[in-house]
Amino acid sequence: MIVMLIKLILSIILAYFMGKLVSKIKLPAILGWLLAGMILGLHAISIMSQNILDAGWYQVLVHILECAVGLMIGTELVWNKIKKSGKSIIITTLTQSLGTFFVVSLVFGIVFYLSDIPVYLCFIFGGIALATAPAPALSIVREFKTDGPVTRTLIPMAALDDIVGCIVFFTTIAIVAGKLSAGALPAYMIVLIVVLPLVIGIVCGWIAGLFLRKDRNDRITICSLIITIILTSIVGFIFNDYIMPKPVLNFMLIGMAFSATFSNMMSEERLENIMRVFNPVLGIAMIIVILNLGAPLDYHLILGAGLFTAVYIVARACGKYFGAYFGAAITKSPDTVKKYLGFTLLPHSGVSLVFTGIAVSVLSGPDPDSAKIIQGTIAAAAVINEIIAVVMAKKGFEWANEFEQGESEEAN
Repeated sequence: MIVMLIKLILSIILAYFMGKLVSKIKLPAILGWLLAGMILGLHAISIMSQNILDAGWYQVLVHILECAVGLMIGTELVWNKIKKSGKSIIITTLTQSLGTFFVVSLVFGIVFYLSDIPVYLCFIFGGIALATAPAPALSIVREFKTDGPVTRTLIPMAALDDIVGCIVFFTTIAIVAGKLSAGALPAYMIVLIVVLPLVIGIVCGWIAGLFLRKDRNDRITICSLIITIILTSIVGFIFNDYIMPKPVLNFMLIGMAFSATFSNMMSEERLENIMRVFNPVLGIAMIIVILNLGAPLDYHLILGAGLFTAVYIVARACGKYFGAYFGAAITKSPDTVKKYLGFTLLPHSGVSLVFTGIAVSVLSGPDPDSAKIIQGTIAAAAVINEIIAVVMAKKGFEWANEFEQGESEEAN
């Protein structure tokens, strides 16, 4: 374990400097962290080896840090901030999520029909495609201090998008599993997968808020927040490992609900102080979460990517962009939201790989050939799309003229 811990620390340091290097050419540091994960991961020099990724202590650490990263979203879900635009955010979330599901399912339905592949697979592809990985775009928000209509729409949308994604994907996979007689996922499980992380986060966040809302010095504040995050994660582990039939809980969603709850229990000044002292921890958490995202990705798949991968990337991008555009248009959102929000929704890998693993496990018995199609297509798309998506997400904020706006507002 000591050797693995040393390797992990070395990987974090190398990823940090890789991020600094990438920043020199005016690209987001997260791209450097992601590339570092691929280079240090399983399919290159393997410092981040399979032994590390499979180690129980490492998986516990990553889930705790995913919960911590959820604070980037949850602390922005303050009712007073979002009540003015709450309706438009909900509508736009639904149009871009369900629009992506519809576009990807339709395109692959045609492709699979012409290729004599089971058409039901198109709906699984659609279910995987609609989810957005919030960490990459939020990392850009944090690094470049973005603020404006696009940023303010994206942050609460990230939480809602996770909920919609889970509902659609697990409903789809349950129906498919039932049709294949592979043991359908019970209806109550679909509800639990979505609702349970929110309940855990809300209950633990309320308890944490009773303590955190009182003004205390920085040392007590940071220690209190870290302890409550760990305790919240432990509750998640108990449900994930001992109550659910398989570990499927979204720890980032737990962290979102946890922080959204305590954020609404305190003054704006107190919340700003909490996040100020937590920022260094959040920075390290982001690096490790993105490293974990990049480590399993096989860069060789870029060369071996086929037609299905190209179709998937293009169809998903069209669904996200035009779905967001349509939602922003009908809710009369600012022009920058219509034109550029879709670019910030392109990052995908973390969620897509989790959903893919579940789909493959369901299909590997009754339809192993279809399982291989899903695994190969999404794995290759994860590598290619994530590199493109990070760059495009950064350009979206840049074109919306939201760089350094958070910093200038603080100065004012």
